[in-house]
Amino acid sequence: MPRTRIKICGIRDQDALFAAADEGADAVGFMFVQASPRFIAPEEAAELMGFLPPFVSAVGVLANPTIDQFADVEEVCPTPYTQLHGQEEGRLVRACGPDVIKAVRYDAATIEASIKGWEQVDEVGAILVDGSAGGEGVAFDWPSLAGIIEHCTKPIIIAGGLTPANVGDAIRACRPYGVDVSSGVEKSKGVKDPALIEAFCDAVRKADRG
Repeated sequence: MPRTRIKICGIRDQDALFAAADEGADAVGFMFVQASPRFIAPEEAAELMGFLPPFVSAVGVLANPTIDQFADVEEVCPTPYTQLHGQEEGRLVRACGPDVIKAVRYDAATIEASIKGWEQVDEVGAILVDGSAGGEGVAFDWPSLAGIIEHCTKPIIIAGGLTPANVGDAIRACRPYGVDVSSGVEKSKGVKDPALIEAFCDAVRKADRG
């Protein structure tokens, strides 16, 4: 089976950044949504981004920004990837591209149509399926995505309620391209635990080995 990519989201300090990189995460997420307990100012994120080693990517996370707000963040902290985690319309998503990770909220009745819709947008590089609006630790029915992922032409990342204890089950249930974790590796809200980051990455690798 192909290797599952790992994103550790909500990075706010060097300890968490280095823990993610050292344990083999493929990407770290900087939360630019001010209402989030994981918010980081673009200036601070840009400084942290400078510490990333080669082959570890930075992802800027926004929700329902205006194009001017997106441009302001990009000017200060130009992350290689942008994750849009709101109810953005196609025109805005296209304007924020390329390499947009478009998040969608899981709903059994609409998830297949939602994924297929964003699959047609060239500027969307990957689709992230979350169990909530984001950062709330809400899981969803992972097996229900298996058939959709199998026929999707774009990478599918899953998020929501993932922890070191259950990420292996999630991977085995639907074999996503990647997994995204935030609250599941925190010792308190907004504060990452390097030991939990290590355990999460280990659990992903174990699941990949079968």
